[in-house]
Amino acid sequence: MSASMLGLLAGACSGPAGQVEQGLAEEVRDLGQFNSHADIGDVGAPGSVTYDATSGVYEISASGTNMWGADDQFHYVWTEMSGDVMVAADIGFVGEGVDPHRKAGVMIRAGLMPDAPYADIVVHGDGLTSMQYRDRPGGETREIVASIAGADSVRLEKEGDYVYMSVREADGPWITGGNYRLAFAEPFLVGLAVSAHNSDVVETARFSNVEISALDLAPVTETGYAASVDSTLEILDVTSGNRRVVHVSDDKFEAPNWSRDGSFLVYNAGGRIYRIPVEGGEPVEINTGPYINNNNDHGISPDGSQLIISDQSGADNQSRIYVLPIEGSDNPRAVVSHPSAPSYWHGWSPDGDMIVYTAQRPEVSPAYNLWAKRLSGGAEFRLTDSGGLDDGADFSPDGEWIYFNSTRSGAMQLWKVRPDGSEPMQVTFDENYRDWFPHPSPDGEHIIMVSFGLDVDLADHPPNRDVWLRMMPADGSEPPQIIAKLFGGQGTINVPSWSPDSSKVAFVSYRIDRDDRPE
Repeated sequence: MSASMLGLLAGACSGPAGQVEQGLAEEVRDLGQFNSHADIGDVGAPGSVTYDATSGVYEISASGTNMWGADDQFHYVWTEMSGDVMVAADIGFVGEGVDPHRKAGVMIRAGLMPDAPYADIVVHGDGLTSMQYRDRPGGETREIVASIAGADSVRLEKEGDYVYMSVREADGPWITGGNYRLAFAEPFLVGLAVSAHNSDVVETARFSNVEISALDLAPVTETGYAASVDSTLEILDVTSGNRRVVHVSDDKFEAPNWSRDGSFLVYNAGGRIYRIPVEGGEPVEINTGPYINNNNDHGISPDGSQLIISDQSGADNQSRIYVLPIEGSDNPRAVVSHPSAPSYWHGWSPDGDMIVYTAQRPEVSPAYNLWAKRLSGGAEFRLTDSGGLDDGADFSPDGEWIYFNSTRSGAMQLWKVRPDGSEPMQVTFDENYRDWFPHPSPDGEHIIMVSFGLDVDLADHPPNRDVWLRMMPADGSEPPQIIAKLFGGQGTINVPSWSPDSSKVAFVSYRIDRDDRPE
């Protein structure tokens, strides 16, 4: 046994006396691909594991209150690993069980302390399947709920500083969706875990087709717009930090909007616009007539009856803005169409009359600034006159302010301005982040944004980067706080995507395709 493993075991003695020692004593037993097992945390009854070398099946029995919150109670079977790794298994419970939230799954863990950082993919007794994670010792557990319930197989991959979830039903394809940035110090533990969710009982789960392996992945050389990616549409609960996968595709899609009645989401993919129920299901294309080269700057009118799109179907590839019924139309109406310069929609005033967009007007300035137009009539007008980039505008719900991101301070920060262009005011100040696309919540309480690091150019918001979703009080009384860490960027949260009740936000995360990744 390595010295590092001895250290990990020695640090696990906060549980009942003898529980880790029992795991050490039983280490000589055949555990197949693993070399140790033990109860973690304060369990009500000792756990156990059996391994059938002929079938490759593990049966793990465990007590324990939960794997959740700030510390865990469960039985763990593990081996020590470093680098990029994958662990997968078919999972089934033995018997009907007592608690519907009994859990069985695959886990990567920093150590054996009950409050250690970890990531797992677990199947609950009631079928709920999710990736859970704790990103610091004693921190709260968060989860990403998978797009299917009752998964028969789960797969957890650690690739660099990210963990990725894949799930599948019996004989079906792997569905990859959901990632979190969580750096594990090496070595770490990889294995199988079971918790009864009730410390007074013992539950048993059966693991078959268990696969655990190191991944020898070649460096990724293309991370830009040409990179092929998988896309995951997710919903984030902004209070708990928990997430739910709505839809997964092996093609690129971007920029969800949330319908005003809360029932569906809208996004763009391959130049087309699609809608999908908030609960998930099959996306349905919205008819946008001849305009089939839509970019990720689209939205829904305040009354929910209209869709606004930014399309580049013209021979000159310039983005122009059109309005159509939310159900679709053969003939969307052009509302902003400059003959030689692009316009990208971003915000719609609460009264439904004014739209604001990012545009370049070479006859006025080479800079991209905020421009606006009233749908009731009149010429467009310039809202900002920065010599740099002003972008990503969205209205406050009372219509008193327009929030946007700007380079005018020498960093990409959030600003706000009155709808007549007066009183520009800086909103964020931390120059360690490049803040983009501020979106006020419908109740006016919060601002959410996507933040890049300093590894991107000042005026750029590229795809396939480490990004943070950050949120702050709209009154500026506190600085932004991180509520999600993910692989995303361009397309993650470009346009308004709050739920009508201000409790959730829709966004897109990504994963770069690789030929050397497990199928």
